[in-house]
Amino acid sequence: MKKRVPLGQKSYEKLKTGNYYVVDKSLMIKDYLDKGNEVTLITRPRRFGKTINMSMMAEFFDITKDSKELFRDTKIMKTECASEMNQYPTIFLSFADVKGNKQMMINNIQQILAELYQKNNDVFKDLDEYDLPFFENIKRNFSMPDKTDLNGLDNALSFLMKQMERYYRKKVMIFIDEYDTPFIEAHINGFYNEIRENLSSMLHQALKSSNSLQYAMLTGIQRVAKENLFSDLNNLVVCTVADENYSQYFGFTESEVSELLEYYDLELNDTVKIMYNGYHFGNTQIYNPWSVLNYAATGKDNPYWLYTSSNKMIREAMRIRNQSFDRDYEKLVQTGYLETTMYLETSFFEISEIENLWGLFVNAGYLTIEKTVDRQNNLYVLKIPNQEVQQEFRNLTAYYLDVKETDFNGLFNALRLEKKEDFKDRYQNMLLILPSYHDLKDENSYHVLFLGMCAWLKNDYKIISNREEGKGRCDIILQAKDENKTSFVLEFKYIGSDSEASQEKLQTAAKQAVEQIRERQYDIEIDGKVVYIGLAHHGKDAAIEWQEK
Repeated sequence: MKKRVPLGQKSYEKLKTGNYYVVDKSLMIKDYLDKGNEVTLITRPRRFGKTINMSMMAEFFDITKDSKELFRDTKIMKTECASEMNQYPTIFLSFADVKGNKQMMINNIQQILAELYQKNNDVFKDLDEYDLPFFENIKRNFSMPDKTDLNGLDNALSFLMKQMERYYRKKVMIFIDEYDTPFIEAHINGFYNEIRENLSSMLHQALKSSNSLQYAMLTGIQRVAKENLFSDLNNLVVCTVADENYSQYFGFTESEVSELLEYYDLELNDTVKIMYNGYHFGNTQIYNPWSVLNYAATGKDNPYWLYTSSNKMIREAMRIRNQSFDRDYEKLVQTGYLETTMYLETSFFEISEIENLWGLFVNAGYLTIEKTVDRQNNLYVLKIPNQEVQQEFRNLTAYYLDVKETDFNGLFNALRLEKKEDFKDRYQNMLLILPSYHDLKDENSYHVLFLGMCAWLKNDYKIISNREEGKGRCDIILQAKDENKTSFVLEFKYIGSDSEASQEKLQTAAKQAVEQIRERQYDIEIDGKVVYIGLAHHGKDAAIEWQEK
């Protein structure tokens, strides 16, 4: 009987004892000890193994546990670092589920801290007269269900660390998973300023002010640079997706994917590579682990990662974009690549510059670094990593154009399925519902449709625009990647908005567009079936001529 696929496992103990398939990342522990950095922050996208790795680290170091069986067959046990197992008082907490409105988030943080205190209850025995009032005050703040702020909890972690060191006579390891989730959620939901000070103070006291710290590791999507959270830390190392440090431990390498799929009688074929590969962490090529595990469980190459979390964070950021971002975004959607300046180590919500917005796209997993052009000046070539993420750009492009995703989806499905009347109706309706700031003069009709085509059809069609084909320049060619499927050639005509344009005049212009396609042989290099489409526009009115080759 094969081992179970470890979908959604957050506990390393359950992973190792529950008959699950395990990808051994234990050498991360050796790297961590060898580096000896007092505070390490690792930023990675969601569902790339941050929580399970942090759980692994905590299980290894926790002085209250005996982890020999958990790590018996792992790579770390073949190193000199095995002697460090279960040698440190250890704190492990995750803010991954600290979401919702302000009251929900505060209650969740109260619960997380209260459970830490309950778990470590022994260390509070025999408190002296100076520490006892602090302990009682912290406990009172745990038990206030209608508490509307984090006052009184600022020193909860540092106080716990002090008592753990006193009790065990050893300094403390602390692991904080998804530390930035409360900051992101509070910003998105409009109460960032109401919790940032106390939350930052709590973490800063544990990481900087406490004399009881041995080492700390934090994971998150991005660095929260302000609010004194990381200021004045003498030994802070930030490991972003651009860095080689820890690059192989989050996500799966190609050899790990190949071995995993072979175990489940599946093959690492081109479909899997195109769908889930494409990330670069440092110089390491990485597959999306969540999607690979789902593929191993189902055998179906679906876009699993897209449905694990909302893209609300990205959408909120895009809402305050500028024209520079617009130009870059359109180039990205059209080509899949973008050379731009990007900052990874500061949060977009703190510094709302375009460089930070592109950094958010990369940190969140929507883009990856294809090439470092000039690290000193933060110049990179970014790309959409794979077909799975390419599908998410459908949603983002619809949001960007202020059009419903279902409207684009229906339009391009009608095209793909060669339902010409449905395509005509949907295209006309699309023009009618476009926001008023789209004048639909000259290039705008083409622009809107073309961006949509790039986002929706890129996986199945080679999209060619304004390139010399045959005897001239075509507007758009959709060349099917599967030669058994139909290709499309589209030519646009525009009738000035100041002139009168009857439907008859529009239809004549649409037919002229098709004749131009034929005469100039735009499809000369395309084999198989081809459909010619002429589109004529006047404001938000359009006529379409559809002819097969």
